[in-house]
Amino acid sequence: MSFITIKNLSKTYKVASSTKGAKGAFKNFFNRQYKEIKALENISFTIEPGELVGYIGPNGAGKSTTIKVMSGILMPDGGECSVNGFIPYKQRKEYVKNIGVVFGQRSQLWWDVPVYDSFYLLKDIYQIPEDIFKQMKDDLIEKLNLQDFINTPVRQLSLGQRMRCELAASLLHRPPVLFLDEPTIGLDAVSKLAVREFIQTINRDYNTTVILTTHDMDDIEALCQRVIVIGKGKILFDGSVSELRRLVGKERRLTIDFNKSYPDCSLPDCDLLEIKDKRAIYAFNPQDVKVSELIKYAADNYEVEDIFVQNAAIEEIIADLYKVLEI
Repeated sequence: MSFITIKNLSKTYKVASSTKGAKGAFKNFFNRQYKEIKALENISFTIEPGELVGYIGPNGAGKSTTIKVMSGILMPDGGECSVNGFIPYKQRKEYVKNIGVVFGQRSQLWWDVPVYDSFYLLKDIYQIPEDIFKQMKDDLIEKLNLQDFINTPVRQLSLGQRMRCELAASLLHRPPVLFLDEPTIGLDAVSKLAVREFIQTINRDYNTTVILTTHDMDDIEALCQRVIVIGKGKILFDGSVSELRRLVGKERRLTIDFNKSYPDCSLPDCDLLEIKDKRAIYAFNPQDVKVSELIKYAADNYEVEDIFVQNAAIEEIIADLYKVLEI
């Protein structure tokens, strides 16, 4: 049996319909109408121990609903959900001792007390043995570089500092699985890199299974071995980032830095996407034209300083997938 098993999971929300205007408000007050929205529609997937999986999709796709079911917050309308041998919404008291959860816009730390004191409160809540707590606390403080603000009240921390403390708090009880919902939202570049590096470290060092939902595609490309794409409550794709690229991202980019400006610097079988000063960026399909041919043509016809080739940005690939599937 897999570490996480989701089978035919369904969840429907009942949402009030409203009619505009004063008459509509009066009518709604006495005769409220509702409509049903299918957040999850018979989704199925499995995750093995130690996997680091990106779970992505547009707003309203069902990502957070899935995470809330897997973390025991919501009960599904139908289907099965098993995590590490537990049914989250039926065995919640025992189950929550075995998971870590970080929601980017919610905190599990106490706002007015120092971070260090919050850690000790969590120790009592999770009933963590003293030896394990000391080992994990010291290890997490070192790995996340919390030394300079561990005794600072949470309300005085920057967003990046608080998110690093949230990650540490979620792992004090050494859970085998960690759910991360938008953990880098609003963070600056330096803080994002620190959080990404830490996620990779705990996945590698502790073999922690990590499920990551995010709109930051750089997080997905930097961290995830596997990507699950959900849209309108249905699983659209399940595979590696490279497989996702092959599915919809056949286009590649060619960037050329010239020794001088060329008002017309076209290349055969390429689309000129952008030209700025002495740099031009092209799009091409490697199935239609070889990179070597493009480089030779550029070198023969222009004064070239530098050339490099790259895949399309992962954001563009995801957007293309949504277009293909009409999301």
